Amino acid sequence: MDHQQTQGSPSRDGLSHSAVDAITAVVFFVVGVIMMVDNHRIGITWASDGPESGYFPFHIGLIICIASVAVFLKAMFGKNRNREIFVSWDRFRLVLLVLLPTALYVLLIQLLGIYVASVLFIAAFMRLLGKITWLKTVLVSVGVNVLLFWMFEVQFMVPLPKGPLEALFGY
Repeated sequence: MDHQQTQGSPSRDGLSHSAVDAITAVVFFVVGVIMMVDNHRIGITWASDGPESGYFPFHIGLIICIASVAVFLKAMFGKNRNREIFVSWDRFRLVLLVLLPTALYVLLIQLLGIYVASVLFIAAFMRLLGKITWLKTVLVSVGVNVLLFWMFEVQFMVPLPKGPLEALFGY
């Protein structure tokens, strides 16, 4: 081991259980707020014929927000906070090496279409993380997506999200 610690003892650098609980609470609070705002838009009152369509989802969002605040306060200020390391920074970095490019991939699907975004996604992982040669990277990333295009668009006739490149070819 490159650390001077015994096997099974956690590294002291990383996110604690309480920090992860607090971060998760913030994320769920935002989800609850989005639910409340969106359902307020479609109606959250009790109409003459019963609840409007946003009534129950709005209140579920409110419950999520209240529970998130409780979890956040317990994680940050509770007397029995768990300060043990949940994940070390080294391992968290590995998670981010996959999570951040995947989030970017989802965004690129909206902007460039699924096929171009997938070529970039596969190529980036092969080249940057796998250190695969350019020739193999181009052959595999383009080849896989040509095959997927043929299978979904031509054979199954299932349209997938397309971008400007496919529009040039009439798809």
